[in-house]
Order: sequence, then C-alpha cells, then structure tokens
Amino acid sequence: MQPSQSPPPTPPSPGAYLAAVGTALPGEPVDNAMLARTFGVSEEWVDVFIGTRTRHFARDLTSGETRWSLAELCARAGEQALTASGVAADEIDFVVMGTATPDHLMPATVNHVADQLGLDQIPTYQLQSGCAGAVQALELGRTLVTAGGHRAGLVVGGDVCSKHLDLDRDLSGAAPSDLVNYVLFGDGAGAAVVTAEPRGHRVALRGVLNRFTGLGRQPGQVIEWFGMADRHEDRQAVHEDYKAIEESVPVMALEILWELLEDLGWDPGDVDFLLPPQLSGRMTRRIAEQLGLPDAVEVSCVADTGNNGNALPFLQLEALLGKIGAGQRALAVAVESSKWIKSGFALEKL
Repeated sequence: MQPSQSPPPTPPSPGAYLAAVGTALPGEPVDNAMLARTFGVSEEWVDVFIGTRTRHFARDLTSGETRWSLAELCARAGEQALTASGVAADEIDFVVMGTATPDHLMPATVNHVADQLGLDQIPTYQLQSGCAGAVQALELGRTLVTAGGHRAGLVVGGDVCSKHLDLDRDLSGAAPSDLVNYVLFGDGAGAAVVTAEPRGHRVALRGVLNRFTGLGRQPGQVIEWFGMADRHEDRQAVHEDYKAIEESVPVMALEILWELLEDLGWDPGDVDFLLPPQLSGRMTRRIAEQLGLPDAVEVSCVADTGNNGNALPFLQLEALLGKIGAGQRALAVAVESSKWIKSGFALEKL
C-alpha cells in the first residue's frame, strides 16, 4: 500500500514514542544441515515441519561453551538503540526488561544490562514472561513515560534458549513434540528507546494489548527450574504441547487483531504493516494468511532468526522502521502459549 492511500497521521500528542530500535544475534547463523549433523535429526523434516531456515545460538554446538550471556546480548542491543535514537545515556530514566530465560535468579539480568550500559541511579524492572514479555515491557515503558516525570526509557527483551539444550542427548528416537525444542528456538535480544515526545524515528505507540486468558487451561509450554532438591531428577527442562499451540495460536491471533482494531477505531484497510506472531516459519505463514489483511505488508523474521522469544518483536520493529513512512500504521500480534496470554500493539509513523 502506498503512503498516499493511508489516512492522515494523527498530530503529536502526549504519549509514548519509539525513537529507535537495536538488536543483537549471537554468532553466525546455524542452518538446518548443521542441526541435522549435530542432533541426528532429519534436515528435510526441519525444512518442512518447522519452516525455519536458520537460527543463532549463544552456545557453541560443538564444544557446548556458552559464548554470550543474555545480559551481554541485551546490552549490545541497548547500545545500538541508544546510538540510533540520538538519546544520550544520561537521559534514560528507567530500564524495563522482558525475558523467560534470565542469566540468574538473582541478581536480575536487567541490572547487569544497566551496568554494562553505564546506567545508574534509575529504576529497573524485570518481567519474567515468554513471547508476551516484550509487549509487557513496552506497556510498562509506555505507562512510565505517559504518567509523567520520565523523559525517556530503555525497553529490552531477549532470550537465550540454547542453555536448555542437552547437546549429548541421542534424539534418533525422539518424538516430534520433543524434537521441536531442538529445532524451533534460537537466541537473541532487542531494545527500544521509548520517549515522552517524538524523537528519532518518531513512531507513536498508539495502543498495547496485554491480557491473561489461561484460566483453567493447561500450559502449552513449560520451562523447568532445577534447584538443589530436584536437579538430578530425570525430566526434561522444556516441555511443549505443540499440537495445542498449533490449534490455539491462530485463533487467538485473530481475536487479538480484531480487539486491537476495535480499541483503536481502525478499519482493516487502515493497517499498512502486519507484524504476526513469530512461532516458526511455517506457522507464521499460516497465521499471516488467516489474519486476512491482504493489503498490509507482512514483517516477519523467524524463518531466519529462529524463535528467540522476547527478542522477536524488536527484530520485527527493526525491519519495520526501515519501511514505514509518514502517516502509515502497523499492528503487531503476539501470543504466549506458556499459560496463554494475548498481546499486541499498534504503531503510527508521524
């Protein structure tokens, strides 16, 4: 859709704005052929069933060495966002981080990120959540700048999922529901500078949806924490009900889309860009088609980055900022299957 077909931009008003976005992916991309050699899985199965071509890992698959911590990746993304935004570090009034895979239980990873960025004497917040964590962090950042008293803040999201992979495990007889955890995920981080006035890219955050909808439902995904009392138990660290996810996420994504449109008073034709849920290459294609916005340009990354959780919305945003023009609008939809959370947000370029 051409910029001239979009509705006129809404004039600047007190609110929250994205000044810039930065991202960080560890190491070189790992393709399906390398996954097949490392884990003994079928390269063709990964291509067809998952539809993800490459992903990035903070661990070396040969030695098992962890080369990047989550804090290091988030700090790198934050530094890029700050540089691109033109917002100085001493203007940052808070840091909010969303993750499902912190480096430690204590201290919070967000504080290591702030330390590496040279930020001090400001509030920090860490939200532990899966794919919705980045949206929750954006919502909290938006609240902090719109409530007054904060000029700018850094919102960060990321995950290092490879820490849960058992590189010595024989997967030759594993069921597809088990194998998916070895081929679906990747590692990465992203960050956005959120401001109270339009700066940098001047993208207004028009609305955020964040709603728990898992009452009485079994989790679709569980990541275990092993303490001293249970660390030697013979159970997997990650459990995934991929069938439940395949059935539920497309339905929830459509509900999120229409809830956002209704809340904003936008028509489907007002949406120039769609940022759909990033589960896998195959699932994302299916969901984007079912959302039924044929005139909106899809912005996706998961086929090349893998499902790196809370980094994904920032990777999508980074791609969006290179495409969106004045007066154009974008909708992002994200679903968390751990205990079923609907989330999404709306943007408009001034």
